[in-house]
Amino acid sequence: MSEHKPYTYVTASIREGVTRLDVSFCTSDVSAKAFGGDGERPFLTLSSAEAQMTVTTTGGGPVTERDVTLAREIFAASARYLADCERLRAEQPTASTNQAIPPGEAAA
Repeated sequence: MSEHKPYTYVTASIREGVTRLDVSFCTSDVSAKAFGGDGERPFLTLSSAEAQMTVTTTGGGPVTERDVTLAREIFAASARYLADCERLRAEQPTASTNQAIPPGEAAA
């Protein structure tokens, strides 16, 4: 049986003078944090031991309408990701889930 090992994949490419960075977090060892508030600009950060991605307001300045639209798109995409993960997890056979036993529960 093949084991799926977690990884973070980062690539950089330059094509016709345009630099593109791609980060794929293929691991559950990712931290998702939001910072800001109280008059400070907001930050959304996804990070693992290997890479970090941060989203903040346009040019690091005041919040624009496009920033608000992007935040809504991130929220909707995150909700979809959560729903898909929950559905697929529920559909998996129990034997292949490698489920950790919650603290305080004994193995059967």
